[in-house]
Amino acid sequence: MELECVFVIADLAGYTALTEAMGAEEAANVVDRYVVLASTALCAGTRLIERVGDQVLITAVDALSATRTALALREAVEAEPFFPSVRIGLHGGPVLERDGRYFGPALNLTARVAAHARAGQVLCTGWIAAAVTPCGVDCRPLGAVRFRNVAEPIDIFEIVDVSEEQTVTVLDPVCRMHVRRDSAPARLPFAGATYFFCSFECARPGHCLTARARSRYCTERDRADFSLVRAPSRLADRPRPCL
Repeated sequence: MELECVFVIADLAGYTALTEAMGAEEAANVVDRYVVLASTALCAGTRLIERVGDQVLITAVDALSATRTALALREAVEAEPFFPSVRIGLHGGPVLERDGRYFGPALNLTARVAAHARAGQVLCTGWIAAAVTPCGVDCRPLGAVRFRNVAEPIDIFEIVDVSEEQTVTVLDPVCRMHVRRDSAPARLPFAGATYFFCSFECARPGHCLTARARSRYCTERDRADFSLVRAPSRLADRPRPCL
């Protein structure tokens, strides 16, 4: 059956790094919690269709319902302590539905848009932006993007929730969880930047900060100002250290 549908695709940024740092069991627990967050973020007119790995597919009856769900999901994920960030893409159009599964260019393009998003971003196409901007949604143009196997460049917009406060979270460079600057269990000033960590294990000398910085860290760590800041209440919530 052919129909017009709006899609939301959202996955966890840095999930591969998280799995490497914490192990498969803890990564699976994160995904289980993520599915719960996605289910509770659903607005009227939206449905959680499927999960593949750390990615969820949501359908909506209209662009505004999809946008509200995407923003609610991002807010829920960012409020979760010691949790990866999410990246989200939205698009819509005619698709083929068969036995509860969807096929067509509109779904494929939604996946491309989601993959193009950075951690914490909600991106959409001009198709979505044109539908929700009159409703007061702030869609900021990012320019045209060429996607693989898509004939023409696609205009991409970032959906911005103007009511939200400026974020105070940053990514742990080892396991890619987002942590609050003011309560991170550990921090490391190094090479002109300060890195924040979800646990003392992630901040341990020898763990890679980034692929680019690893060699510098190994040779200069004796000169680094290694600072640990205790945060007992946050540590109590931490299920286990990064391994």
